[in-house]
Amino acid sequence: MGGSVSCCISPGESPKIHRREVELEECPITTTEDVSEDTGTYLQHISDRELPDELAQEANPSDHPRASTLFLNKSQTDVREKRKSNYMNHTSPGLLTKKYSSCSTIFIDDSTVSQPNLKSTIKCVALAIYYHIKNRDSNRSLDIFDEKKHPLTREKVPDDYAVVDPEHKLIYRFIRTLFSSAQLTAECAIVTLVYLERLLTYAEMDICPCNWKRIVLGAILLASKVWDDQAVWNVDYCQILKDITVEDMNEMERHFLELLQFNINVPASVYAKYYFDLRSLADDNNLSFPLEPLSNKRAQKLEAISRLCEDKYKDLSKSNMRRSISADNLIGVRKSKAVLS
Repeated sequence: MGGSVSCCISPGESPKIHRREVELEECPITTTEDVSEDTGTYLQHISDRELPDELAQEANPSDHPRASTLFLNKSQTDVREKRKSNYMNHTSPGLLTKKYSSCSTIFIDDSTVSQPNLKSTIKCVALAIYYHIKNRDSNRSLDIFDEKKHPLTREKVPDDYAVVDPEHKLIYRFIRTLFSSAQLTAECAIVTLVYLERLLTYAEMDICPCNWKRIVLGAILLASKVWDDQAVWNVDYCQILKDITVEDMNEMERHFLELLQFNINVPASVYAKYYFDLRSLADDNNLSFPLEPLSNKRAQKLEAISRLCEDKYKDLSKSNMRRSISADNLIGVRKSKAVLS
């Protein structure tokens, strides 16, 4: 600010170049070291050190709504192979179990972005974690999440615990037990998946058979504290998992936050992206949400919710219109008396 050297003195970097040249002539820089012509005495501008938006979105899908989720990309490999195998072997898709609406009956599920279905959401999150483990790039991990070094139970960890991939049902039962015992909501499950993928991106690690339980537990622990008003304490999880200690839970939570760089913010756009990507994952794997015929009572409820949202939008539009009108009055054409010559 007040020094003679600034990061905006190179030609073409600042519109105040001529004024800076005058200042530099009055206060010449003296140095004892020889400076090359390529680098000079100029400092790198902060904008040159920042990643472009495209690279930042690819690196952090849990932070940017336009970046594709990791679990959906990993699942597409199996989906394409399954479709190719059915086509090559002329396998029939079988009986169509999905219900379709007609003129007289409308089928609709009870899951929305604001109130997801708990059971279906947990199944989809477990399936996303399953594809993360199955299609992982490597086995990069940290000791704090290693189940052999920090076991969750007193039972002996099998020798092949780091080799055998867990099945989808095993992951689902583990998550369902925690959610049912702690009485967590479906929104918390979506935030759990956001934190899990953010951890894998920030820490540059993989979720694999040796660490998936502790990573999922840490993500659920953090998501429940951030999302729910009355969060479950660490000691409560020790009652669910009988053999884990509070000190271990505290240490894992501290490491989890440090690896996330204390970035626990989940924008609404990112949350919605994960919700709809989970629905796409369910459709690709025949995990359809339960459909029910639309009743008169439910139709009236949906209509009331729609009317409420529409009223809020109208109020917001009116307030924005008032602000624009008041601004127009300030800069608008003023009425003046005509002068006739």
